[in-house]
Amino acid sequence: MTDAEKKLWSLLRNNRLGAKFRRQVPYGPYILDFYCVKARLVVEADGRQHYTREGKRRDAKRDAYLRSDGLEVLRFLNDEVLSNEEGVEQVIYERIQEALHNGLR
Repeated sequence: MTDAEKKLWSLLRNNRLGAKFRRQVPYGPYILDFYCVKARLVVEADGRQHYTREGKRRDAKRDAYLRSDGLEVLRFLNDEVLSNEEGVEQVIYERIQEALHNGLR
């Protein structure tokens, strides 16, 4: 795992945010960084390669596939995860609460 993935895992593991996450989850043709089945939420830590033209194209295709199956995808730049841990944690927590409140699972 990258440093950002390690930091995210420390935020997500052991139901810290009120829902169970798994890491490196195979899903169709993809591997999800972190996935919460209960909230149908995918959390990705993205390096700079994701923000190239080709990276954006691949991610758009991947995200469309996941959304078509009812999943929500949150993407954070590695730098953001490392420099704004509390902000990232808050966004994830709010999305989990919203999903659970709306009865997704």
